[in-house]
Amino acid sequence: SIGLRPPRHRVDPRCRRWWTAQVALWMAGPLVVAVVLGLVLFPWVLLVAAGWAAATAVALVAVPRVRWAIHRWEATDTAIYSRSGLFWEEWRAAPLSRVQTVDKTRGPLQRQFGLATVVVTTASSSGAVRISALDAAQAEEMVDRLTLLAEDDQRDAT
Repeated sequence: SIGLRPPRHRVDPRCRRWWTAQVALWMAGPLVVAVVLGLVLFPWVLLVAAGWAAATAVALVAVPRVRWAIHRWEATDTAIYSRSGLFWEEWRAAPLSRVQTVDKTRGPLQRQFGLATVVVTTASSSGAVRISALDAAQAEEMVDRLTLLAEDDQRDAT
């Protein structure tokens, strides 16, 4: 039986730039809409835009730092551990004996920063264990290693 414990490893440091880009992209749309509405139709909306711009500035600084402080991962010969989240922290521990699939995913922004996400699907109703913001090569190695370990563990169980 494995226990829930803090994972040992930080995610790749480039994740802070990736998370900053995510915040910028997410916050930019409403800001542009508010500015255009304020300039074209309703000048009072410029006050809303100014407030949104201030919130954006705070989020651009705070979100990557907080996520960096929280996100951790570890893969041992018997289990995979992760801790992630921003507003809601999620701690997960999954025994390799329960692993069904191990995948690597990379969105366009992740590719731009050389990062990847490892997704470990288990026989649990809690869903997959996701480790985001890993170096792409490291993620590939982890997928290969976890797949082999899970196959060996499942052969031993039969």
